[in-house]
Amino acid sequence: MASFPRIRPRRLRSIKYLRDLVSETYLDTSKLILPVFVNESIEKPIETPGLEGHLTYPPNSNYLVNYINEAMELGIHSFLIFGIPKTKNEDGIRAYAPDGPVQVAIKNIRREIGWDPIIFTDLCICEYTTHGHCGIPISNKRGTTIDNDSTLKVYQKIAISQAQAGSDFISPSGMMDGQVKAIREALDETGFNDVGIMAYSAKYASSMYGPFREAVDSAPRFGNRKSYQMDPRNAKEALKEVRLDIEEGADIIMVKPAILYLDVIQLVKQHYPEIPLAAYNVSGEYAMIRSAIKNGLLDEVQPIVESLISIKRAGADIIITYFALDVAKIIKSRKEIF
Repeated sequence: MASFPRIRPRRLRSIKYLRDLVSETYLDTSKLILPVFVNESIEKPIETPGLEGHLTYPPNSNYLVNYINEAMELGIHSFLIFGIPKTKNEDGIRAYAPDGPVQVAIKNIRREIGWDPIIFTDLCICEYTTHGHCGIPISNKRGTTIDNDSTLKVYQKIAISQAQAGSDFISPSGMMDGQVKAIREALDETGFNDVGIMAYSAKYASSMYGPFREAVDSAPRFGNRKSYQMDPRNAKEALKEVRLDIEEGADIIMVKPAILYLDVIQLVKQHYPEIPLAAYNVSGEYAMIRSAIKNGLLDEVQPIVESLISIKRAGADIIITYFALDVAKIIKSRKEIF
């Protein structure tokens, strides 16, 4: 008599609801953050350059309010706001102006919707400067470089301004040493001890930011960002960056990009399981999948969900993604994916 296997893993894969019942990883809209772009130079929404399927909104408009409401109806309640100013200068002063694009957008959302949306605000000056760098340039014997400590003073001004406007979480992305400590001190000293910090703790000098830089016109006008963003060849170094941010007061830590750095996400989560970990599914990762779908090379549903599942499976608790609304609509439609 033939000997057949007694243990059959296929038993748990036989029907959809059984697969759902025993699945180890799942997507939940409550764990997604939707990036939102606002531009103070426009009066109506425009297509976001480099990010097909996304619009950029006037900060003080019903268009923005309606977009946030639409996302909330689909189960998305967390938003990461990026601003594009009318004018730029070397110091990026529009980043901390009370009437800057991010500040006006937050006030508009709070006035029209209230405090239900969780608002994260990106804190950097690359979008606001003529040189496109994340800090203040100085000249020395090596040429022009970015000065760490004078940049921190600017970051403090931005943090206070964003908190005053109504931000829930300040999200410093410039990768300056000591940025979390400087921002935490500035917030606490001005009475905003309840405003959190989601730190871009391990942000790599990646090639995957191209569409974003086009969207906000933030490509460096000289040199590159390799002297302050992390070397893509390093994984263990991320643990040092994360540890420093935690010690300085970060409430949420982040790895960026996500799909190309799943090993780093897993490494960070293994070492710091008690700290909420976000992963930024960046513009280049979004654009590659979106382009493949548009050209008929990939199915229009499963690759989106599968890519985000991989990020969750690696250990991320929170995903910042341009696919947030797509996923919310897929979940709401109850399409069978796996």
